[in-house]
Amino acid sequence: MPQSLERIMASRLRVGGLITVLMLALSSALPVTPSFAQAAGHVRAKIVKAGLLVGGGVGSGVLTYRGNKYPFKITGMSFGITAGATIGRLDGWASNIREVGDFAGTYSSVGGGFALVGGINGVHLRNEKGVTIVMQGPQAGLELAANISQIMISLR
Repeated sequence: MPQSLERIMASRLRVGGLITVLMLALSSALPVTPSFAQAAGHVRAKIVKAGLLVGGGVGSGVLTYRGNKYPFKITGMSFGITAGATIGRLDGWASNIREVGDFAGTYSSVGGGFALVGGINGVHLRNEKGVTIVMQGPQAGLELAANISQIMISLR
């Protein structure tokens, strides 16, 4: 009698375990609701920079996020070795956006570069809300830079 009781209990445990595994599999297959999901946005910007020791830049762009377009403006300062002037058109992605307002903020960057007449520029930025922007694109002008930058992005 005790052996049959053990078999019944073992059988019930296997069935219960199987149901638990199926429930976990189904719950992980369900889509995340948009209100809690982090989405990526496409970013396109035009930036003009100039400087000698201390640099500055201004620009504008458009964030395409969840099917809507949000224009923004860019202002920034850089400190370090900076000499020259360039204009660039950058294209890329912003990630870790919970809501469109997270995109606006102060972004930090440490980097350097060299441009002589033309070339490719790239940037990797992160703001205080965890939004990361990675962009690259052509740039024209003359620049030598090794600096720390603070870039402010504000939605229009």
